[in-house]
Amino acid sequence: MTAANFTGTDNSRHLRVIQSLMTRPLPRQQLDAVAGACNGPELVAELRRRGLELLCTRTKKKDRDGFDVLPGAYHFTQQDRRRVIQWIATRNQSAVHA
Repeated sequence: MTAANFTGTDNSRHLRVIQSLMTRPLPRQQLDAVAGACNGPELVAELRRRGLELLCTRTKKKDRDGFDVLPGAYHFTQQDRRRVIQWIATRNQSAVHA
C-alpha cells in the first residue's frame, strides 16, 4: 500500500501518538496510554486515513498462561517519518508567516 501525503492533524491525541512514534514503536496498550484514550486502533486508522502507512509488527510471545499470542507494536515506516518531518516543517513555516 502506498499512502498519500500526510495531511496533518490538530487532534491532541494524534499529536501525542505521532510524537511518541517518532521515537519508538508502541504496543497498543502504550499507544492508549500515550493518547489518553482506550481506542488506539481507531486512532491508528484515523492517522492512516490522513496519509500515514503506520505498520503493526506482530511477534510471537507467551501469555501468562503459557499460550502463544501475537501482540503487535505500531511503528512508522521511514516514509512515514519523512512525511511527518515535512508536515512539521510546513506547519512551523506557516506559524512563522502568520
